[in-house]
Amino acid sequence: MRARAGLRIGNASGFYGDRFAAVREMLTGGPLDVLTGDYLAELTMLILARDRLKDPSLGYARTFLRQMEECLGLARERGVRIVVNAGGLNPARLAGELRKLALRYGIAAAVAHVEGDDLLPRIAELGLPDGLLAANAYLGGFGIAACLAEGADVVVTGRVTDAALVAGPAIAHFGWTPADLDALAGAVVAGHVLECGAQATGGNYAFFREHDVTRPGFPIAELHADGSSVITKHPGTGGAVTAGTVTAQLLYETTGSRYLGPDVTARLDTVRLTQEGPDRVRVDGVRGEAPPATLKVGLNSLGGHRNEVVFVLTGLDIEAKSELVQRQLEAAIPPGRRPAELTWTLARADHPDAPTEECASALLRLTARDPDPSKVGRELGKAAVELGLAGYPGFHLTAPPGPGAPYGVFTAAYVDAKAVEHTAVLPDGRHVSIPPGQVGPQAPDADGPLELPEPLPAGPSRRAPLGLVAGARSGDKGGDANLGVWARDDEGWRWLAHTLTVDRLRELLPEAQDLPITRHVLPNLRALNFVITGLLGEGVAAQHRFDPQAKALGEWLRARCVDVPETLLDRTEAS
Repeated sequence: MRARAGLRIGNASGFYGDRFAAVREMLTGGPLDVLTGDYLAELTMLILARDRLKDPSLGYARTFLRQMEECLGLARERGVRIVVNAGGLNPARLAGELRKLALRYGIAAAVAHVEGDDLLPRIAELGLPDGLLAANAYLGGFGIAACLAEGADVVVTGRVTDAALVAGPAIAHFGWTPADLDALAGAVVAGHVLECGAQATGGNYAFFREHDVTRPGFPIAELHADGSSVITKHPGTGGAVTAGTVTAQLLYETTGSRYLGPDVTARLDTVRLTQEGPDRVRVDGVRGEAPPATLKVGLNSLGGHRNEVVFVLTGLDIEAKSELVQRQLEAAIPPGRRPAELTWTLARADHPDAPTEECASALLRLTARDPDPSKVGRELGKAAVELGLAGYPGFHLTAPPGPGAPYGVFTAAYVDAKAVEHTAVLPDGRHVSIPPGQVGPQAPDADGPLELPEPLPAGPSRRAPLGLVAGARSGDKGGDANLGVWARDDEGWRWLAHTLTVDRLRELLPEAQDLPITRHVLPNLRALNFVITGLLGEGVAAQHRFDPQAKALGEWLRARCVDVPETLLDRTEAS
């Protein structure tokens, strides 16, 4: 890396299963100093834990190893360092496999890894619950930085924060210390923008029709010594980098104005975005505060067993058919064999006077959960199938009932950062202990006094979908849903800030009617961020609702109709 010069970091993976060819595309599409890849998520850790149960030598993202078979030599030829969290639950094993790969192909590559996040062997010592499949602390970027500073060409980690993949190279390159809070916060924000890959370049973007997102490119951050950055992409790749696409990603899966991390607390309410030119958005002004004294720990465990049966209801009397099959199936379950949880959900996708049978049909979904696999297995499926000739007219299922399967539960715990043995394992095998961040006085968790803009003057309005004038991006944090909503200009923000209150959100999203909701205001981004506690039950692996990761929650909200000022609608229609 060029000492103190700007650092150009690209991303080639936003999840385990992302575009395989992205590594090659990023290495050949233009100049880079570092290429990162984010392979881990709450659900991924459960998948890797189950892999490790079957074979202790597994537990890492095997896709990455195949990508390196194709591209490690190319990366070395171009002088691009690789930093990924693909090590999952077994970073040492992945590092060893990479060394074997390099030796096999005659590639000179120094490989290092970061460990210490795996707390499963220490759950009793740390007071964590029994019966876990995985327990991993979220580490920061200084372990990655130590590896790079000692000449690593490839660094693989386990569970670090997603943003650490960018912050770590920046720390090594610019020589930052834990005291450089503003610079660290800027790098964390850049890392958060990059971490989900093409979501920053037009993927999953509310206003996708404004850009060609047939195959969006992956994002790049040009980082500077003060922590500021420019978000861009390789020339000629699809998608777009705009203040809107960057705003959408900044709001994704965050909770409030303070973005807590092991290295720094980044103040999202200080972020400034400036469109510098086509596909170039400057990110600056980010302020940092001391990190918390604790580290978040992701806990994965088995929650029990689940099964699902989907009944198709067609034509007339949909509600009556639904009520009939529910009564019949409940009566058919033998005494003492009823699952602990039976949930019925009727999705009215049917249309009157429909031109096709599918358009005339609704779906009634039965979800069963129980610690005893036999109660949600073939016995339940048998009860459903036996209604075939004795149930509602037109009875059929989308698929034969399966045997049931185990489901996972994700929860979060917090441990003293000093109790976690964050370790950089250097290319020569030396182990370097990484101290925790520079903890200082903690600001209150709650946002300060609300600084809302002046409301729009009274005027005519008409009923219209919220999404005509506002964008949204949503996702999951364990069992909670995160929902960010932003206005596209100052006039829209003056309306949105006063209109989309917690009470109004409850009206628009009845599924959240009785759940705790917290609203955070981010004026610099012209955005509101909502956390809906408990909407996702026990998390994505438990499949609590139709959209278990709340990925489309924002699009549902944008489709709901509200009274929108005509001045905003006229401007939208004109553009």
